[in-house]
Amino acid sequence: MGEKSFLMKAKRLKKEMIIPVIFGVILMLKSMVFLAMLRTPNSSSLDFHRMYFTPPPIWAHIACIVLVISISFLFRAKGRLRYLIILDLLVSILLLADIWYYRANGTFLSIRHILYPTLFNPVKKNLFLPAAVDILYFIDFVFIAALVVKFKNKIKSEERYIFAFAATFAFSIVTLVSSYYYIDVMDGTKGEKMLFKIAWAPFQTMSDMSPLGYHGYDIYKTIYEKNAVKLSSDETEKITQWFEDNKENLPDNEYKGKFNGKNLIFVQVESLENFVIGQKVYGQEITPNLNRLINNSLYFNNIHEQNNNGTSSDADLMVNTSILPIRQGATFFNNPYTPFTTLPNLVKEKGYSTVSTHPEVAGNWNWTEVHRGSLGFDNIWDISKFNVDEVIGLGLSDRSYLTQVADKLKSMPKPFYSFMVTLTSHGPFDMPDQYKMLSLPQEFDKTILGAYFQSVRYTDEQIGNFINKLDKEGILKDSIVVIYGDHTGVHKFYPAQLKQVKLEGDWWQKDDKGIPFIVYSKDSKGETISKAGGQIDFLPTISYLIGIDRNKFDSSTMGRVLVNTNRDATILNYGQIIGTPKDEKEKQHLEDSLQISDMFIRGKYLNNK
Repeated sequence: MGEKSFLMKAKRLKKEMIIPVIFGVILMLKSMVFLAMLRTPNSSSLDFHRMYFTPPPIWAHIACIVLVISISFLFRAKGRLRYLIILDLLVSILLLADIWYYRANGTFLSIRHILYPTLFNPVKKNLFLPAAVDILYFIDFVFIAALVVKFKNKIKSEERYIFAFAATFAFSIVTLVSSYYYIDVMDGTKGEKMLFKIAWAPFQTMSDMSPLGYHGYDIYKTIYEKNAVKLSSDETEKITQWFEDNKENLPDNEYKGKFNGKNLIFVQVESLENFVIGQKVYGQEITPNLNRLINNSLYFNNIHEQNNNGTSSDADLMVNTSILPIRQGATFFNNPYTPFTTLPNLVKEKGYSTVSTHPEVAGNWNWTEVHRGSLGFDNIWDISKFNVDEVIGLGLSDRSYLTQVADKLKSMPKPFYSFMVTLTSHGPFDMPDQYKMLSLPQEFDKTILGAYFQSVRYTDEQIGNFINKLDKEGILKDSIVVIYGDHTGVHKFYPAQLKQVKLEGDWWQKDDKGIPFIVYSKDSKGETISKAGGQIDFLPTISYLIGIDRNKFDSSTMGRVLVNTNRDATILNYGQIIGTPKDEKEKQHLEDSLQISDMFIRGKYLNNK
């Protein structure tokens, strides 16, 4: 009798599994439809060939769906069906809201938008963006309604299937944990796949994790980061003491207020390394326009990148906050709500209006949320604010972008601080033939170094045109233009390919993490300053040059005023010290800065002062 009863229960369970499996398939299909939309024009059609950015861990995608389906077995038959219908409806609404938000901002909804409402829709765009293809999220409810009507009287089971719940729940957890360990921890796919790792572009992260995985991980990550670090009184005191030790109580010199009242125009140039400045290749200047501008600039020729996992976004962070990035992950993704002393807020106290602009979608690197929130920019211009008439590589071409920015700056209330980045010189440096301005031997032109020189030469030309346009518009005479590299490029990302390059001399071979830092003013006399520094020194230096007192920033920023300092050393992201510390105390102070900045950001130090 016991065996017969067991077989009957097994048979009933097999029948009861049909409906959860159907709903599991429906949710999987909707997830695939969602991913197939992301990389289409305006995300309003389907392209299943580009559904996944890289080959996905498909079992993990399935496990995310099985996980939420497994809960249905805790209900009796009618309750189970209600749960599955409500689950399907909620997922459909979430996917619809996600795709509308993505069409506007290039990223997805997050629990952080509830915890930190100022981060929601930072460019204040219209979010009601329906498309005909969106009907696919709800078309299944016609089929479901028909089935419910037809079979409602046959749904009579009063059993809860605890074993089925335990088995499917355990399968999901084991699959997700083992996939994470194999892919992300052990790197068993040698970088071919990612699961719970955040990529620079949200569509790639969504593709890797799946929609349900993305939002599950987002909830975990946001709550974890919110509660992960609570600074003790000893830790707070340690940070405070570090900033006290970092201060230099020096008398002001002739650089204080040298550019008082001038507009600030920052041009953060993609992958611009210092070794190309002033150099020629096959008899041609690589950066003729920058070389010319240096004649009327403060040129800091001993600056080194300090970027961590956030690469370009870390440059945004350091330049505007003078704080090193966190040690694990990207600050802009993991800690978009940390308070800082920022350059936008400092200059606003002097009556400046502020604008931040990138020639790309708002969601990349989560830049708009952080620039609007933590950094405090008044205005945000993403790619939607421009006429997208020419795209090269990752975004609007430097030619089109800089021309349009110059036009927009004419209407900015003065004085203003404009922060902008270029993108065309991003690796792998594939320049269209019509924009190659260097005449190089074909064999060399095809190397990674030849490609890099061509891309830098192109961007240099567009910067020259930008400066000339500012001059014609009457903006230049009242402005300083700050030009620098966001990080190194060809040495940072292509060292193996560089080893295969054949070119006379060794001037191009050394990877010293050097980037140029140029502060140009039309009527200034050129001067080269060789103090060792990094991107965290930009805020203090520029603030000093426009007349902001040190006491406004030196208790919460890590950099030095490079035009008024007795120190000649800085630290790189991985702990190497560049320059010469005065003594062992300064050396230890520099080494401590990496831990101090991590605690400052993750522990929200300024909230504890």
